Amino acid sequence: MSFTGKISETILATFGWKVKGVKPPLKKFVFLAAPHTSNWDFPLGRLSNSKLEIDLKVLMKKSWFFFPVKYIFSALGAMPIDRTKSGTIIEYVVNMFNSNDEFVFAITPEGTRSFVEYWKTGFYTIAVKAKVPIVLGYLDYAKKETGIGPIIYPSGDSEKDFEEIMAFYRTITAKFPEKFNHHPRFGK
Repeated sequence: MSFTGKISETILATFGWKVKGVKPPLKKFVFLAAPHTSNWDFPLGRLSNSKLEIDLKVLMKKSWFFFPVKYIFSALGAMPIDRTKSGTIIEYVVNMFNSNDEFVFAITPEGTRSFVEYWKTGFYTIAVKAKVPIVLGYLDYAKKETGIGPIIYPSGDSEKDFEEIMAFYRTITAKFPEKFNHHPRFGK
């Protein structure tokens, strides 16, 4: 384990958190970060992924990349996205997968920390188009446990794949359980 990984593990342990699982033996994958109900999810998840030595990339509005904070965001794996340019975010991320030998893209499928009826399905479309698996990352506040869950290889049957994903996440306790929909609809 790297020095940074050991520091991250020590910080998590100080607060009573354990990291479960190991870095997937994959060079490319979509990393789901769920449930997402609290601002604490990001630092805990980032520490967990640092301990597991997973170099995640996330998208952030280009307007947030100004001096000096752009250096902090870049160090945390954020990539600026200009939403005013032509093309879609999905195409941009698929291109990142196709252009790199190693690439891990992290996303919160709820898209917000609030209760939602629908999970966004861009993560699934990206995985299918880029021909990469989906790794289920999690934060279980009841167990004070974070880590890696199952690896889902998109079958093309999104309904079946989404049910497999949700079957796992229904076993996880969010920081604010009332904000996590255990039976979301997909497609918005």
